[in-house]
Amino acid sequence: MTTTLILVVGVIVVLTAVYISWRAGRLDRLHIRLELARESLDAALVRRTAVCLELAGSRLLDPATSLVLAAAAHEARTAGPEEREHAESDLSRTLRAVVDQERFHDRLADTRTGPDLLEELGAAVAKVLYSRRFYNNAVGVTRTAQRRWLARTLRLAGHTEYPDFFEIDDAPPQALAAE
Repeated sequence: MTTTLILVVGVIVVLTAVYISWRAGRLDRLHIRLELARESLDAALVRRTAVCLELAGSRLLDPATSLVLAAAAHEARTAGPEEREHAESDLSRTLRAVVDQERFHDRLADTRTGPDLLEELGAAVAKVLYSRRFYNNAVGVTRTAQRRWLARTLRLAGHTEYPDFFEIDDAPPQALAAE
């Protein structure tokens, strides 16, 4: 009887340890996924900023529009962590104002580099949209896993804080969304 009881308790302890180890591993994989998603989002934002700066410096836009676009792109590029969401939202709004101007596509289509630049801009804007959604999805899943009773009780996430969502106005310009 005691041998059976010891065996049952031993099996329960081993299964519990395996489950806890599995949960800790899952949480670790979620944090890695979150870091990769953040890096992808940062890369997409930097690429969009670079394309905006290239468009602003291309001499395809009028000087005032180029200046406004370059200023918004520069602000997004140099913003610190606290101001990043606001600066990226400003760049999105500025980009919509520039690209949705009347005859914007016609003016760029008449130039040698305009169509390629417009295609690159559309890809960069779309990449930001998808990267942010993927990142925010990873944040939601990670936060849910960190809030579980077992993860909190046994501190499976260590002293890691809950990740924050990245909320920006990333709606694409109408002219680019239609393509």
